[in-house]
Amino acid sequence: MNARKNCLPGEEMTMAGIKESFTIKELFKGTECKIFGEKTIPVLRITDDSRQVIPGSLFFAVEGTQHKGVDFVSEAIGRGAVGVVTAKPLSGFSPAVKIVAENVPRVMAEVARRFYKLPDERLELIGVTGTNGKTTVTMLAQYLLSEQKGDVGLIGTVKYDLGKRAMASRRTTPMIIHTCGMLDEMAKSGCKKALMEVSSHGIDQQRVSRLHFAIGAFLNLTPEHLDYHEDMESYYRAKRLFFMAEGGSTMRKAIISIDDPYGKRLADEVTQEGRIEILTTGINTACDIRAEGITYTSEGSEFTLCWPTGKTIVKSPLLGKYNVYNLVNAMAIGWANGCDMETMARKVATFLGVPGRMQRVEAGQEFQVIVDYAHKEEALVNVLQELRKIITGKLVVVFGCGGNRDRQKRPKMTAAVQEYADFGWATSDNPRKESVEVIFEDMRAGVTKPDLIAFERDRKEAIRKAIENARKGDCILIAGKGHETYQEFADTIVPFDDVQVAKEVLNHLLLARS
Repeated sequence: MNARKNCLPGEEMTMAGIKESFTIKELFKGTECKIFGEKTIPVLRITDDSRQVIPGSLFFAVEGTQHKGVDFVSEAIGRGAVGVVTAKPLSGFSPAVKIVAENVPRVMAEVARRFYKLPDERLELIGVTGTNGKTTVTMLAQYLLSEQKGDVGLIGTVKYDLGKRAMASRRTTPMIIHTCGMLDEMAKSGCKKALMEVSSHGIDQQRVSRLHFAIGAFLNLTPEHLDYHEDMESYYRAKRLFFMAEGGSTMRKAIISIDDPYGKRLADEVTQEGRIEILTTGINTACDIRAEGITYTSEGSEFTLCWPTGKTIVKSPLLGKYNVYNLVNAMAIGWANGCDMETMARKVATFLGVPGRMQRVEAGQEFQVIVDYAHKEEALVNVLQELRKIITGKLVVVFGCGGNRDRQKRPKMTAAVQEYADFGWATSDNPRKESVEVIFEDMRAGVTKPDLIAFERDRKEAIRKAIENARKGDCILIAGKGHETYQEFADTIVPFDDVQVAKEVLNHLLLARS
């Protein structure tokens, strides 16, 4: 069991536990492809990772953003692949079966669903997309649904909860083979529902293609991933695809936050297509489920939740306006699943939040230390604005910008800190293959108040300096990495946890002052 703990379904490097198989003919029935070779060969595993091939595997050569699947065909065959799926005919290789599919990701999705016995039809799948809030909404919805609807699975940024076991997440929206494998394990474990974060990359790369969603939720859209999508219109159209027939997945109901202008546009376009039912959400707007009369404090928020057949008071320890949106959307998901609103309102009061999302770090200090995942301008501005409303002292931010990601946002992040905080410590985030100094150079373009910002390469040192200079009533926001427990450099990944580092610094400081 321990060897399997961190393995996704279909990754165990052993044939033990494989009790049944499909033939090539059975798996590819009805798909758009050409098969060359023996169609009755049994397939014991399907994978798009040559390292996970065992004898009897079928390998999908998918075109990635950094690697080409065809470059790994030889390795897959060497490991025992009985068949390979490519976009163009192969030459120079001799697997038992060659399969050519013009759209490999789409065919892979159809085969994965069949291989794992249509897992998305054996439980109800709920997908949540949006720039900000996906993790909080899915984890809160899981918390609420589990009380009234039994075990609920989860696929997201922080973790994969497969019913009888959980593991740290590898990516927000996994490849379709892994998703189908996880949904299959959830269904076998007794889960009746599953929540899934759906990223724009996942939609664009067909990682949710052919899946059947009971509900899809749209939260918001703000500038992010523009190094991938090029502009906001392309970014929007990727998100839009999730809800439209052309996207390849199906959906019974959509929950759309129409306070967001892109959400309003999406609601209009989904309504025009006339394929699925829509439930709208927002704050103080004419929508189906909304929050009214909101009060914000340093202890959380309180508001009246209104829905078509009633209203109730909601009290939550979650901070800020954007968390009110998260609460409304999570409760809308619950209501759409038949949950009682009054019961959910009571349950919400005991949900303390998501790791690395406005997470308080307490050690008995007279000031606040908060760790948050905000790693883009809009999210950072939202957090800073909300914290400004509830603190009495200075607001100090430790922040950085990731390497090999959208460079346009770096000066904007700095400008946001300069505008909304009293002081900023610019430091390393996940530099990856970029020099920290190059990243700093981009960030410096946003400096307007040079006396109110300092650049410190060492993230731990930046956190230490921020905390040691804090006074009663101040707030130290450590932004960018949230739940992550590592720092990623060019050729290595090192352990690093903002929460644990902050605790260590606080304990040392309080001991020194005692």
